[in-house]
Amino acid sequence: MAADWSMIGVRLALYGVLGGLFGLSTFGLYGLRAGERPHALALRPWLVAGAVIGLLLSAVALVLLTAAMMGTPPWPIDREAVGMLLDQSGIGTAWKLRVVALAVATLLALFAARRGPWLAVVMLTSGMALATLAWTGHGAMNEGATGWAHLAADILHLIAAGAWTGALLGLILLVARPATRVDAAHLTLTHRALHGFGAVGTVIVATLVFTGLINAWLLVGPDNAGVLGTTLYGRLLLAKLALFAAMLALAALNRFRLTQRFAASIASGDHRAAIGVLRRSLAVETACIVVILGLVAWLGTLEPLVP
Repeated sequence: MAADWSMIGVRLALYGVLGGLFGLSTFGLYGLRAGERPHALALRPWLVAGAVIGLLLSAVALVLLTAAMMGTPPWPIDREAVGMLLDQSGIGTAWKLRVVALAVATLLALFAARRGPWLAVVMLTSGMALATLAWTGHGAMNEGATGWAHLAADILHLIAAGAWTGALLGLILLVARPATRVDAAHLTLTHRALHGFGAVGTVIVATLVFTGLINAWLLVGPDNAGVLGTTLYGRLLLAKLALFAAMLALAALNRFRLTQRFAASIASGDHRAAIGVLRRSLAVETACIVVILGLVAWLGTLEPLVP
């Protein structure tokens, strides 16, 4: 069966945008000290754009999913079929929850005051929106206790991946600032954010590994591990795992070498070379995560090895 590239593309965009929205708002909370939280308003344009684009992509995804389930072309839109999907399925309930959560996040980010818990609420609402993507993937394929366990693992996997995606965006925004706008305060903030992500990253990686093992058990099973390379699903999964291993290596490099080198460069007053190395490392790590999200989007349209 030919790949549905339009659906894969929209799924990729949703993973990236909603993951980035949740992760960036989370990064703003642990990457800034309490006294610096008002500066989180600098994140507002990115958060607003993410929430609005998430709403638009959700509308497109709903139309494409309805067309795929009904075996009809996406245009003209079959409003009756869309209505049935929204009112009579778990996918529809999850979609409506996502829209409400993103609308709240948009309004909060637009009209946020300099102080107050708005960033934490954006994090919670965007996390809810990201979690609803589990209902459009393999996490919703099982029933009973197994189904709930699979769905919970999928949600935690999405949340952890989103935290990583948004953190990379936040770090890139920090290290990409033009040299003319970099002062001692910005360098200190960047170092603290790098150090903070190093600590949070341990939890993220542990969550990804644990939930990934659960999903692999449910979707592949121990009996099929030896034949992964013989199927498209298996080859894509192996490619995802290889890229994840590369990201782990880069994250370890950032935490244990580049962050320390950056701290030393701040003390010596020569930080440009260290920032340049950080930029390149973060760029490669971001490229890896984009490809991984693309593979996940593709895998979600394929039949797993375990029915």
